[in-house]
Amino acid sequence: MTVARALAQWAHDHRPTPDDLALAERALADTVAVALAARSHPLRAVSAPLPDAARWAAMAHVLDFDDLHTDTTTHISVVTVPAVLAVGGDARAYLAGAGVMARLGAMLGWEHYAGGWHATCTAGAPAAAVAAGVALGLDAEGLATAMALAVPAAGGVQEAFGTHGKSLQVGFAADAGVRAARLARAGATADPRALDAWLQRVGGTPAGDFPASPAVPGGLAVKLFPCCYAMQRPIAALRTVRDQIRGEITAVTVTTPAGTVQPLIHDRPGTGLESKFSLPYAVATALLDDYPGFDSFTDAAVLRPEAQKLLGLVRADLLPGETGTLLDGRVALRVDLADGSEVYTELELPPGAPQRPLSEADLGAKAASCGADVPALLEGLTWAGAGEVLREHFPHEDYSHENIPHDGFPYEDQEA
Repeated sequence: MTVARALAQWAHDHRPTPDDLALAERALADTVAVALAARSHPLRAVSAPLPDAARWAAMAHVLDFDDLHTDTTTHISVVTVPAVLAVGGDARAYLAGAGVMARLGAMLGWEHYAGGWHATCTAGAPAAAVAAGVALGLDAEGLATAMALAVPAAGGVQEAFGTHGKSLQVGFAADAGVRAARLARAGATADPRALDAWLQRVGGTPAGDFPASPAVPGGLAVKLFPCCYAMQRPIAALRTVRDQIRGEITAVTVTTPAGTVQPLIHDRPGTGLESKFSLPYAVATALLDDYPGFDSFTDAAVLRPEAQKLLGLVRADLLPGETGTLLDGRVALRVDLADGSEVYTELELPPGAPQRPLSEADLGAKAASCGADVPALLEGLTWAGAGEVLREHFPHEDYSHENIPHDGFPYEDQEA
């Protein structure tokens, strides 16, 4: 049996448990909330012409506040929730897609992510095909075909981190899945072995033996700060000793397994988006800001002289890894002060990790931070109604060529 058929059969047969359904409801609320938080983001206008799944996924990911499957370093919900909502699906369709994404991500493995792939996109496109396919009523063979049809779009690279490209390529993965599912339902054919071949070519290990339950093994991490998950732990650690740091800081040493900072590619960020992928800025915002929220990750915040000064004082001491995840080992931070004293802290699990879930109060505060109207919009939110909420706040617009600069000539008038 091919990987595609094995995953498709699991997705087709899976019946959610109460714990699965509780996870699905949290994922729906969190994804909608963080999308609504981005209503004033410049990407809203840029993404307006995109299809629903692509538009909603991009907007839910652009602030990097969405949930994460830490075992596979994939943003599961931001791909599968929009794919489900775009075709009118429900919690079962989400869990089918989320489960396939978790299992496919495990097959891709840490080496795939460490090699520079954006696993949210590579695992996401076939998973979105399953999510949309279950919602559209495909049988197991149809789901396997849809996954194979999504393979050509299963790509994404970490060089996009810190730009609109990161959230847009997530949107492309979600839309590719919806498109593949619709094509499979319409009768398009594909060889399910394409998924196995693709897995091997991108460094994965095809496997047909995977856990039957729960839907998402290991659960999902919910973020407390709107930035890359690799920054959650150092920020949370420093916040526990922030009040102990008095006087001039001369150096900050961060000791952590090397893999835990894999996505943090901007040592000297100059924009708000770049700052969301910066270990030195994790230190700066944790020390300077009472709460590292949306205002901490703007261009103006990054360019604060005091922030820029701190960026130059941070040194990373990277250790060999063990588990190959963003929560490998623990992070330790030492802050050296001008008077010769130091403040030390370390942390294994940040708030919001699956093993350290956020309280209802924390979840409510996160929703409120996403907009004054968001808690009310989330109250009683259903899978049937969530698409309309997103459609109202992120309307689709068709841009004609007259609205897009193109050197003064209509596209159809340009010579080849």
